[in-house]
Amino acid sequence: MAEKLSQEELKELKAAYETGNLTGAAAKLQEELESLEKIPLDIAITGESGSGKSSFVNAIRGLGDEDEGAAKTGEVETTKYPKAYPHPLLPNVTVWDLPGIGTPSFQADKYLKQVNFSRYDFFIIIASERFTSHHITLAREIHKMGKRFYYVRSKVDADLYAAQTRRPSTYNEVRILQGIRDNCIKNLRDAGEVSPRVFLICSWNWDKYDFPLLQETLENELDDQKRHAFILALPNISAKILEKKKAELKKHIWKLALVSGAISLIPIPGLSFTSDLEILMVNMKRYLTAFGLDDNSLTRLARQVGKPVAELKSVIKAVPMANSISKEWVVSLLSKSACGAVMIAEEALDLIPVVGSLLSGGVSFGTTYYMLNSFLNDAAKDAQNVLAKALS
Repeated sequence: MAEKLSQEELKELKAAYETGNLTGAAAKLQEELESLEKIPLDIAITGESGSGKSSFVNAIRGLGDEDEGAAKTGEVETTKYPKAYPHPLLPNVTVWDLPGIGTPSFQADKYLKQVNFSRYDFFIIIASERFTSHHITLAREIHKMGKRFYYVRSKVDADLYAAQTRRPSTYNEVRILQGIRDNCIKNLRDAGEVSPRVFLICSWNWDKYDFPLLQETLENELDDQKRHAFILALPNISAKILEKKKAELKKHIWKLALVSGAISLIPIPGLSFTSDLEILMVNMKRYLTAFGLDDNSLTRLARQVGKPVAELKSVIKAVPMANSISKEWVVSLLSKSACGAVMIAEEALDLIPVVGSLLSGGVSFGTTYYMLNSFLNDAAKDAQNVLAKALS
């Protein structure tokens, strides 16, 4: 059964038609989609040496400390310049490990010039113990220049372990975490921060403590294009993140379908079919990569959770691996999509009867919409299965 167009999608489709130039609207949408995949997102991580910056750089990219491309951890910091760490799957997303702060010669305004302040979309200011005047001074300079920053207290797992070891009979995780938070806020207020907000994290546990809240806060405070890049860059470590990725990718399917339909108007034999294949191939691979259903991601995940990669792959039932998507595989699916494609086409025609010529012949709009929606649903379901197996 084809997934019906949502009211929002029907509204947007109608608006595109009412511009009076459907092919022009499709061309504009295609340009928008291509731009969206290239939008840069640059995240700056700063704090004192030893605060856990490198571990955070790895965690936010879904890497373990021993994975290829991981930032080195546990070493004395000597770098004087920002170091770029690209996302392993999204070349437009970069996490920057900035030089440590807190030295006697540290001056926030000079520091920001040194690290090329304007490059970054937001700053994560990390402390593993106390926030000091250095953190506050830097935050003020960032605020003055119109950028967002977030205070992160790292290594809370170490504090909890120490408390449980020393005082097992009175150990209370919630109370201890609240004490850490209250202490951080007090330090920041004493140093002049009016209304500090602190996120407590452990870089080894993205689904614990305040990491989910930090992720949600960053997501909500980014603009639409940056938010798209941020959501797709998140590590696949919770069912909620997988659902967010599915929703984000789904928002653009009707646009891809309209582009496909518009190309079918061009009177060149075979062009529409070739174009549909390309659109389907590129986006199916994109979905699988976003959900970590590719060989590199699964191998990395298997190593991180200590399970054979074959065990994780065994629960992938509905979709192939990303590197297995080929024209031949997509063609084999096209023959099964006719019923769903017609249902989608009819629904669009009910709203916009004049668009009939656009949807004639190969029913490109309906086919693309139906197949991408069905594939996205299947990929998301398999990604949930992999996550469950990894955590079991």
